[in-house]
Amino acid sequence: MTNFPTEKFKELKTPFYYYDMSLLEDTLSLVKKESEKYDFHVHYAIKANANDRVLEKIRSKGFGIDCVSGYEIQKALEVGFSPDGIVFAGVGKADWEIELGLKHDIYCFNVESLPELEIINELAAKNGKKARVAFRINPNVQADTHHYITTGLDENKFGISMPDLESVLDRMKELENVQFEGMHFHIGSQITDLDNFKDLCTRVNELQEWFISRQLFPKVINVGGGFGIDYDDPQNNPISDFASYFKVFKDFLKLKAGQELHFELGRSVVGQAGNVISRVLYVKEGVKTRFAIIDAGMTDLIRPALYQAKHKIESLSASSDAKKVRYDVVGPICESSDSFGKAIDLPELKRGDFVALRSAGAYGEVMVSRYNLREEPQAFYSDDF
Repeated sequence: MTNFPTEKFKELKTPFYYYDMSLLEDTLSLVKKESEKYDFHVHYAIKANANDRVLEKIRSKGFGIDCVSGYEIQKALEVGFSPDGIVFAGVGKADWEIELGLKHDIYCFNVESLPELEIINELAAKNGKKARVAFRINPNVQADTHHYITTGLDENKFGISMPDLESVLDRMKELENVQFEGMHFHIGSQITDLDNFKDLCTRVNELQEWFISRQLFPKVINVGGGFGIDYDDPQNNPISDFASYFKVFKDFLKLKAGQELHFELGRSVVGQAGNVISRVLYVKEGVKTRFAIIDAGMTDLIRPALYQAKHKIESLSASSDAKKVRYDVVGPICESSDSFGKAIDLPELKRGDFVALRSAGAYGEVMVSRYNLREEPQAFYSDDF
């Protein structure tokens, strides 16, 4: 069990987010070390977590940022990220979002369709700008992950399918206010099988030869993110194997002279640093099931309800040698899907005990809602205790 400051928690209103800032520092330092070994460029995917303290620490390491909305661009600028490190993806960019990016001369727009390319050109002309663009291409690479977070197949709302590339390229040559910068890919999230990334490298190698044969040199190859974390055993595997991850791209992606390789890492950077801390409200004896009803709900951490995601649940109040009891751990929201785990063996729980929902640093706080008119949970940080 992680050394959570449980005595201090007694003074705080639950549920709340608790961030291990030392772990975040160690993770960022390793990402920086392993990426710089090959002169790779990392943009943090702000959609994973937009907490100010978290963002400030990421910015301090010199990373760029990957945004999927104008609101995220605004947040990135507010906390001090440089516009020349901002890349803007997203399948439905509104006009005001594109114009915001143009106004601040962000590094690149990752374009996901021909109509979007034409609108970016139109708005760039209107604003006296020339927009740098990369084509987000669906490489039709299968990612071994949940179907909700697989994004790189041919039939997908994201990106440009390979059969459409020729017509998009032909149209781009007619547009005067866009500048081709490179290729962008993202095949999915929570990918732990590195062979998926090897397959991506093979497809990228083929595609860049296709572009070069048409007299277009991709200066930037952006392979997105998607690298996963260990939700089952965060205690023993708190930091993902970034050395092996980056080495896959070094070994299997054939960069040309003058090319840059960019990444958009989110979950693997922040996922293990965040936890939801909750109190047990009631232990309810059902007909065949014993329920531990906690005060955190799907409004505070929606991933289990949305993705059927599993987060390790730990008791912070009982001793490790306490008698184990099997529980369904559920929240207070008026939805049957408000459940964090079924048939979970935990030290015997009682009202007021603290529990931690681990590995909640990515797609946790940033997806909080006020359903049932609940308050948004506060955030606290290990270096404040």
